[in-house]
Amino acid sequence: MNRDLTQGNPQGVLWRFCLPLFGSVLFQQMYNIADSLVAGKFIGENALAAVGNSYEITLIYLAFAFGCNMGCSVVVSRLFGAKEYPRMRTAVSTACILSAAVCAALMLFGLFGAGPLLRLIQTPAELFADSKRYLDIYTLGLPFLFFYNIATGIFSALGDSKTPFLFLAVSSVANIIVDILFVTAFGRGVEGVAWATFLCQGVSCLLAMGAVFRRLSALGDGTKVPRFDRAILGQIVAIAVPSTLQQGFISLGNIVIQGIINGFGAPVVAGYAAAVKLNNLVITSFTTLGNGISNYTAQNLGAGRQERIGAGFRAGVQMVWTLGLPFFLLYFFGGEMCLRLFLDAPTALAVHTGVTYLRILAPFYFVVSVKLVADGILRGAGQMRRFMTATFTDLILRVVLAFVLSGTALGATGIWCAWPIGWTTGTLLSIAFYRKGPWHRAKTTTAE
Repeated sequence: MNRDLTQGNPQGVLWRFCLPLFGSVLFQQMYNIADSLVAGKFIGENALAAVGNSYEITLIYLAFAFGCNMGCSVVVSRLFGAKEYPRMRTAVSTACILSAAVCAALMLFGLFGAGPLLRLIQTPAELFADSKRYLDIYTLGLPFLFFYNIATGIFSALGDSKTPFLFLAVSSVANIIVDILFVTAFGRGVEGVAWATFLCQGVSCLLAMGAVFRRLSALGDGTKVPRFDRAILGQIVAIAVPSTLQQGFISLGNIVIQGIINGFGAPVVAGYAAAVKLNNLVITSFTTLGNGISNYTAQNLGAGRQERIGAGFRAGVQMVWTLGLPFFLLYFFGGEMCLRLFLDAPTALAVHTGVTYLRILAPFYFVVSVKLVADGILRGAGQMRRFMTATFTDLILRVVLAFVLSGTALGATGIWCAWPIGWTTGTLLSIAFYRKGPWHRAKTTTAE
């Protein structure tokens, strides 16, 4: 069901809209968590390390898919808020054309460049073959990844966060079952884990895109609209490129960090691979909630109601802190229990690595979550230069400090210490940029 985010109490509106988004990202992360869990439990520690090693490269693909998602979502949100439905339908088809072109280019890169990239990050010899096989199959499924992200972006722009949640809930549970089936019954190893994700994500994509086109046809009046519009493409690209660069540079930074971690050996790689999946579950959840706030911001600006933005920021912070508290408690006090879900008979070093990583990062979830709320508003308002400045400052600090601190007596622990420093600095910048926004000159609305 489409939902107008420009009416009603901002706190209630955001909770109703963002909770299904939160549920969706939990199920989305189950894809990657299931891959690591099945690899670690049913194949072995090296298989877990191979999937984790490949994961950092797949984040490059996700960065481009995320950029297309956000570009489409923000532009469609503005047009929906302004009730310009014909141009909104043109924006959707324009976004699909853009996504298809970007996806084709990435598939060529992935099929021919995965091997050299794995060598560049110094993938241990015992992990190389499985990492390469996993990446090759993942690359073949990129069209499903891209168009599913376009579909979820459109649903979010229309104020509907429940439909993608239902698709993901079913497909993620199916992914776990198919993962186990391919690995245990068919004996396909890491390759089976990759094919399971390919199949389940493909079904989810086709169902989601079918639902999108039905929803859009219901908003039309039967008249034909242009399939492509250069001006709308420019608006999409203006949001998509900075969003892609944000996620892309984060992914490249993580690959550099992965290369540093690989120098500490397979047990450290395995412990990090398990812990980073748990951490990314939280960060991706906060990011998705921030995306919801971008939709809220874009709809309200499209409707000329910028006085609602400040109340949306406060409601967003309350929301991410409420949802982040259980993760902090679980990871800080129960990190070892969580890690053992991924590791079968793990080495002491692997467990120590993962537990240390989680205990250093978990308290700072309350910091980085505020950054992602402020970033959501900046992105929804189209203030991409400020958004990028805060993001790149955070990333550069993390990469440089990971390199520097890993060479000290702290060793691998020094790498984990880089995260809180980067997060805190980026958060201070994002808050400062948010406070300079034009919505602070508007009268704040807390209820209607």
